[in-house]
Amino acid sequence: MAVEDKVIISCAISGAAANRQQCPYIPYTPEEYGEEARRARDAGASVVHIHARNPSTGFPSYESSDYRAITDAISAAAPDLVINYSTGAIGIAREQRIAHIRELRPEIAALNMGSMNYAIYSRTKKVFHLDAVFANPFGDIVFFLEAMREAGVKPEYECFDSGHVNNVLLLHEMGLDDPAPHFSLIMGVHGGISASVENLAHQKSMLPQGSHWQVVGVRQPEQWRMVAAALALGGSCRVGLEDNFYVADGVMATSNGELVDKAARLAREVGRAVAEPADARRMLGLKAPARAGASS
Repeated sequence: MAVEDKVIISCAISGAAANRQQCPYIPYTPEEYGEEARRARDAGASVVHIHARNPSTGFPSYESSDYRAITDAISAAAPDLVINYSTGAIGIAREQRIAHIRELRPEIAALNMGSMNYAIYSRTKKVFHLDAVFANPFGDIVFFLEAMREAGVKPEYECFDSGHVNNVLLLHEMGLDDPAPHFSLIMGVHGGISASVENLAHQKSMLPQGSHWQVVGVRQPEQWRMVAAALALGGSCRVGLEDNFYVADGVMATSNGELVDKAARLAREVGRAVAEPADARRMLGLKAPARAGASS
């Protein structure tokens, strides 16, 4: 199978919002991140997406020192993985949101492509547990993109709705976009586009020629439906404890590896080969790094 036809499985190891009261298997310490990255790699992941946490409290961290420690642990446990850092945050100054990218230079960094309402909603209790505005105005998008270009980091355009895809086209008009853009089509967040096959096919049709894309389905069962749809449409996928805790209804995953393993099995069952990290680098136009984030 041609490399271009393979499936890149990304694994979002922890996220920032969830905690161990919700899922006891979410990693907090660098060592736990390393163990989860190894499990994901063994199961078929070639990319890991990182939100840092304070190792003592488990709270979200935007400190470069915490990203560095996590990167060191992942590099020791699974040295060939592609590392992708988050820049997403609510209520954090943009300089702080990009500082770890400037300093540590991961291979990929997520770039959120528009503002939106962002909510966590309980359908059983009919209440919002989180009700916030995720602000990403164009000035910030350009600021982050220029910082990524200066650091030699590939942007991953995170699109929570169809309008966010269109925003990338404006970057193209400005001459700022990546010549081989990489999209994350995030579906099922309350405030963003709903998770359906029809919506995914529509967003795929909007992508510029030569794009690579992955779907990010949020929650069970939406994640697995969207993974299946992306595989049929020729795309890649992201799974992991950031996005969904469950391998099936009522069956909580005990590691990120279990979620990656299910995605890999689905890929193989529909005749798609799973990309190795070296394949992913070729498909995304990356060069194997010297691990700028790792300690010497």
